[in-house]
Amino acid sequence: LVVVAVLVFWMIGAFNALVTLRNQVLNAWKQIDVQLKRRHDLIPNLVNAVKGYMDFEQETLTQVIEARSAAVTAQQGGPANAGQAAQAENFLTGALRQLFALVENYPDLKANENVMQLQEELTTTENQIGFSRQHYNSTVREFNTSIQTFPNVLIAGMFGFRERDYFQIAESDAAVPEVDLRTA
Repeated sequence: LVVVAVLVFWMIGAFNALVTLRNQVLNAWKQIDVQLKRRHDLIPNLVNAVKGYMDFEQETLTQVIEARSAAVTAQQGGPANAGQAAQAENFLTGALRQLFALVENYPDLKANENVMQLQEELTTTENQIGFSRQHYNSTVREFNTSIQTFPNVLIAGMFGFRERDYFQIAESDAAVPEVDLRTA
C-alpha cells in the first residue's frame, strides 16, 4: 500500500512538473508573439513611408508585404507551429534586408526622419525578438529534455506531452560573414 501511495505521489509530481514546463514554453512563445506583432505592425508604416520615393521598386515592396502576410498567418499557429513561423519570419527578414539595401540608394529617403525612426524601431524590435527566441529555445530545450528522460517519458507518453520545435534562424543567417581587411 505504501509503494502504491509513493508511486501515485510521484506520478502527480511528475505530471505537475511537466505541466509547469509546458506552460513556460507557452509563456515564452507569447513573448515572441508580442515582439513579432510589433514587428508586423511597424512594416506597413515603413512601406508607406518609402512608397512615394521608390516608385519603380514596387516588386520589393510587394515582397515585403507578402512576406509580412505569410508571417502573420504562420504566427497564428502558436508554439506547435514554431518551425513554420520561423521559416516565414526568416523570409520576412530577407525581404526587409532587401528593402533596407534599396533605401541606401535613395539619399532623400535615407535622410527622411520618419524612415530613420521606423528603421531604428525595427532594429530594436529585431533585438528583442532575438532575446525572446533565446528564451523560448532554452525553455523548449528544458521541456523536451524533461519529457525525453526516464521516468518522465512514461508520464509524458501517457498524457500526450509532445516535443516542441525550436524557433531557428535561417542557415544563411547563421553563417559567419567573411571579412577581408587586406588592401588592394
